[in-house]
Amino acid sequence: MEILIIRHGKTYGNSIGRYNGTIDDPLCDEGIEQARQAGSMDDVRHVFVTPLSRTKQTAAICFKNARQTVVEGLREMCFGDFEGRTSEEMQDDPQYRAWLDSNCVLPCPNGEGIASFTQRVRPAFIEVIDQSISDGKERVFIVAHGGTIMAIMSSFAVSDKTYFDYFCKNCQGYKIIIDEKTWLAERKFSAFERVERLGR
Repeated sequence: MEILIIRHGKTYGNSIGRYNGTIDDPLCDEGIEQARQAGSMDDVRHVFVTPLSRTKQTAAICFKNARQTVVEGLREMCFGDFEGRTSEEMQDDPQYRAWLDSNCVLPCPNGEGIASFTQRVRPAFIEVIDQSISDGKERVFIVAHGGTIMAIMSSFAVSDKTYFDYFCKNCQGYKIIIDEKTWLAERKFSAFERVERLGR
């Protein structure tokens, strides 16, 4: 099975360095153009997205003939009290400084941390892939968030890379190849590559 997972196009919040997280920030004009430039796969009939409009909008451009299925568990990390704020706005916030000092591993105040976020994303991704295997799909397409992709890759890829090593820019992501029997037995994949445009 081949899995293509890409990050949504740029939003206004992305452009100013704001912690969007669960804020439903739509694509900005640049993000719309990014999605168009990423290419379109008109033959795709189904794509998984998150509840947030930026993934739905990106999917509508890149997979314009595809039916969208929303997967709640794949939504972006909740940054709690940091939501909607930029690093510059929080430079004197002791809670934010403590979070940075932890390499952004500690839970955000009233939000998630990498560990709890990853624990949420993992079963959602497993369910998507297991159901796709059961349905006999040979290709799976997902439009999600930067954090979601990092959580998935750091959880299931056989590699010495860590969470932040899997960061990808807007409208980029990963193509993953899984052996279905190995996946069902071990929940791991070893074959993957970065993609900068659809089909590559």
